[in-house]
Amino acid sequence: MKRRGHRPSQAPGNRPRLWGRHAVTAALANPERIVRKLWATREGIVGLDIPPVVPITFADVADLGRLVPADAPHQGLIAEVDPLEEVWLGDLLDQGAADPPERQRPLLVLDHVTDPHNVGAILRSAAAFDALGIVTQDRHAPPESGALARAASGALELVPWVRVVNLARALGEIAEAGFWRIGLAGEATDILATAIGGARVALVLGAEGEGIRHNTAQHCDQLARLPISPRVASLNVSNAAAIALYAVAARDRVQTN
Repeated sequence: MKRRGHRPSQAPGNRPRLWGRHAVTAALANPERIVRKLWATREGIVGLDIPPVVPITFADVADLGRLVPADAPHQGLIAEVDPLEEVWLGDLLDQGAADPPERQRPLLVLDHVTDPHNVGAILRSAAAFDALGIVTQDRHAPPESGALARAASGALELVPWVRVVNLARALGEIAEAGFWRIGLAGEATDILATAIGGARVALVLGAEGEGIRHNTAQHCDQLARLPISPRVASLNVSNAAAIALYAVAARDRVQTN
């Protein structure tokens, strides 16, 4: 993947700390991730392929617990890492343009989704359904963190994540690349399965409760809703993303059979 270049190396106190077996194992396996240090129990490190340049400090469970937020399920593994390199939106769209007709991967655009657990869960669904990547506004999205990486269950290392300054401008660039921009909105008339059609799709989702903002909706080609029961007002944004990605995957499966 083409990238903008490494972000400036952060001071040790400001580097993200990832915890949990899935998150740490994925970070160690990612050639684009710089792992600065590893803390582990003797049991937690069993079976890991650790590069010899990564320093390891062994500690007991209680001591590891002091390195992360209270009650964080570290599973005997904590890694201090550098943030991943930044990704250019143009480079990601070029990758999408190279997809064969039967495998036009969807793109996820998140509008003011700031909860790290939601973004992590969305990354996990994006990896599961082979999405092209996710796009967020830099000022209104969480940074890489242990909580986000834990929720992503390794997908933080797998799914390209583009951070942009201006989301409306990014949506314009996404349209120019041939994506049909569908904003998920509970008040929409059209059902998502109908709105998807046969186009290359960018799914636009907003924060839980507020939904996508008016300006963002104006930069969508169509608004659509999930066909949920009226007994429920809305779904968590990460659940909505998973269902929307499944709808795209189901369409593609039908088209290739």
